[in-house]
Amino acid sequence: MNEAIEKAKYFLEHERAFRLGELLTEQFHPQTNRLSQTADRDVSAAIRMLQSVDEDIPPAAQRVFQQPEYQLLIGGFTCALEAGRKIFFTGCGSTGRLSILLEAAWRRFWRKLKVDQPEIFHQFAALEDCVCSVMAGGDFALIKSVEGFEDFPEFGRFQLQQSRVQPGDVVVAITEGGETPFVIGTAWQGLDAQAKVFFVYNNPSDVLSRHVQRSREVIEEPRIHKLELATGPMAITGSTRMQATTIELLIVAAALESALVKFLRGHLTQEQWEKLAITIPSTDDYYRRFVNLLRRLAQLDAVNALTAMVQFEEEIYRRRGLVTYLADFCMLDVLTDTTERSPTFMLPPFRKINDNLSPRSWAFVKNPFLATKDAWHNMLQRSPRGLDWPAQVYRQLNAPQRLRENPPLLDNNQIYQFQIGCEPDPSRTDAAESALVIIATADEFDKLAAEGQKKYGQTFSQIAALRIGSASDDRLNEKEFNVICDLPDSPLCLWRHLALKLILNTISTATMVRMGRVMGNAMIWLSPSNKKLIDRGSRLISHLTGAGYEQACVALHQAMEEVDRRRRKAEEVPSPVALAIDQLEKKGKK
Repeated sequence: MNEAIEKAKYFLEHERAFRLGELLTEQFHPQTNRLSQTADRDVSAAIRMLQSVDEDIPPAAQRVFQQPEYQLLIGGFTCALEAGRKIFFTGCGSTGRLSILLEAAWRRFWRKLKVDQPEIFHQFAALEDCVCSVMAGGDFALIKSVEGFEDFPEFGRFQLQQSRVQPGDVVVAITEGGETPFVIGTAWQGLDAQAKVFFVYNNPSDVLSRHVQRSREVIEEPRIHKLELATGPMAITGSTRMQATTIELLIVAAALESALVKFLRGHLTQEQWEKLAITIPSTDDYYRRFVNLLRRLAQLDAVNALTAMVQFEEEIYRRRGLVTYLADFCMLDVLTDTTERSPTFMLPPFRKINDNLSPRSWAFVKNPFLATKDAWHNMLQRSPRGLDWPAQVYRQLNAPQRLRENPPLLDNNQIYQFQIGCEPDPSRTDAAESALVIIATADEFDKLAAEGQKKYGQTFSQIAALRIGSASDDRLNEKEFNVICDLPDSPLCLWRHLALKLILNTISTATMVRMGRVMGNAMIWLSPSNKKLIDRGSRLISHLTGAGYEQACVALHQAMEEVDRRRRKAEEVPSPVALAIDQLEKKGKK
């Protein structure tokens, strides 16, 4: 325990830059402060409570749409397209996965255009490759968190440099809190490369400038354009995968779509333009459609469908069963939500196909049409970009000793070992309860459901479905949950992605609340895998036990040491945060 106390003391004395409790994204939302208690008695009421926090997004979005910085973002994208320059989206964790989604949506548009309107595609074929995502830890981090990468701006600089950012390119550095060192590093590297840099974040600028020096330096740099998207606290305290990333998807994708439409309208003949059948959206259109989507998802039939899906998954997990999602177009959206449950609620992460020792993930995702390698390419709309850094690179970047001595394996060969393709996987079906859940928008549902039943109908104990979009008279079975909502066409399929994000975030969060992974609206089962999460865990312990921050930090480090000891013995481990809360409460009763 002495080592744990020393680590806690070091954190308290030397890592003050990661004390983030004053940030709005780290605050407790008053509307959900009794979320877990509500979910215990009424799942539908808990879902409505989660949805009520999504209502914080439209006023913030409307404010941003009216700002000159938003028009500058559209202009920056348009200029890059005109000049044949690149657009880079950078992020870490949830914003890294958002960056990958934006690139995939962009590439999907051009690939569809190549099939539907080949003469138009060939006129602009080079533009398919002009959008590039840079995620902390590379594409491997899409499926499994890479410990420590987000804490170092040098890593962000190096990854963007490796992506060959050039003068005249556009770099959009996206960070939920506005303080992530990796993302800040990409902003500075973009500036050094003479790119046009935008910084997108979800806390008030004045609060960030007061409390976080690295953020203040970016905010005060006049050459960096800032888009502040603050909506307020998250529905689950600190869980920025929810409202923060949702508004980032809305704003950044709307700007990218607007630039794409503006570019095409300026270069196509009237006949070509009419063939595309694309409407020219206004900021009012984006605002109105988003408000309509929220209203539709809050209606009784949609809430009932979400409730039924939560209850279905909860029942599977309580029986120690596993859920395997089946998806095609929705694959990246589903994988993102499923991956993000692991650090948020300390669930077992995805495991590789040759790993028979690690615990199996509660949920996984597969494409029934393609083998694994092709499934990865189809999902990303390109080859994966893993990292293959030798120890020398980590030394060059002054990385922590553990990374220099044992560089993580993050290359494409490692990525392909996560078998998301159609190959049989007995590890997903030999549990006492194994459920296959088909997730699709209405236009692809029938084809996906037919393939799923054909390939897996006899291997899973249960088959269910989440159908999103228009209503249907035909049902797969009594466990088809139909969330009816309008999904307007748009070049990047933005409304599909937004609907999927809102729906999946609500389902996965409500399910984990029901499983006891949240207390009030605090995610007590988070995994403190980086400095920001150690700070958040310490604050949650302090808030829930009444202990001081310093005492909570020591208790957390002691709990982390205990969890590591149990893990080495291959025992089932609790959350360090939950364990620290339990130990402090026991001490208080003595």
